Amino acid sequence: MRFMILFISDLHLSLDKPEITRRFLNFLENRAAGAEALYILGDLFDAWIGDDDPTPPNGKIKCQLKKLTDAGTKVYLQPGNRDFLLGERFCRETGVMLLGDFEVIDLYGVPTLLTHGDLLCTDDLPYQAFRAKSHTQEWMQSVLNKPLLLRLLAARWYRLRSFWHKRKKSQDIMDVNQETVIQAMKDHGCLHLIHGHTHRPNVHDFQIDGHSARRFVLASWTKEVGQALCWTPHEYRFETI
Repeated sequence: MRFMILFISDLHLSLDKPEITRRFLNFLENRAAGAEALYILGDLFDAWIGDDDPTPPNGKIKCQLKKLTDAGTKVYLQPGNRDFLLGERFCRETGVMLLGDFEVIDLYGVPTLLTHGDLLCTDDLPYQAFRAKSHTQEWMQSVLNKPLLLRLLAARWYRLRSFWHKRKKSQDIMDVNQETVIQAMKDHGCLHLIHGHTHRPNVHDFQIDGHSARRFVLASWTKEVGQALCWTPHEYRFETI
C-alpha cells in the first residue's frame, strides 16, 4: 500500500511555459505514480477559460492526469485565482476531484486545513472585492457563455493587467494576514495549514490559544525548478522537482 501524499501548487501552466509543462508531465508519470494521493492547491494553469478550451498544453495535461488517476493515485485539485473556472467536464476527462475553498483532510492522523491562499490575503482589498464578484455563479456563467476566441483574448488582457497591478502593490499587502490565518484555522479546528498562492515557500510556527500551530507555504514552479511537499506517516520534506 502507498503511504505518501504529495502537495504542489502554482505551476501556472501555459503554452509559453514548455519547460514547466515538461517537468510536470514527468512528475505525474514518475514521482506522483508512487503516491497515495496528489493535492494540487490552485493555479495549476495560468488561466483557465473553460473546459472546452483545446489550447495546448491542456490536452497533454488532461491525458497524463487521467493515466495517473486510472492507475490508482487519487488527485485532488483546489482551484486558485487563475483557474477557478475548472468544471465538471475537466473532472470527467481526468478523474480529478475538485475541492472547495477550504478543505480539512486527515493527514495521517493530523487534521490539516488546505486552501489555495488568496482568501488569506485580506489586506488586498481590491483583489478581495474582485474575487467576491468573480466567484458568483452569474459572473462565471456569463464568462463561459462567451465565444472561445473572446475568452482567450480576455484571458491575455487579464494576465497583463494582473502583472502591472502587482508591480504597484507592496509585498506585504500580497502576503497573508496572520489574524485571518489564525481565524481560519480556529474555524476549521486545525493546527496545521497548507497553502500556496503567495510564492513564498516556508514553514511558519506560531501559537493558537497556547497550542503550537504550523503553516506550510508551497513554492511556485519556474522554468528552472519545481517543488513538492511530500508527507508520509513518519515525516515531511520538501522535494526539488
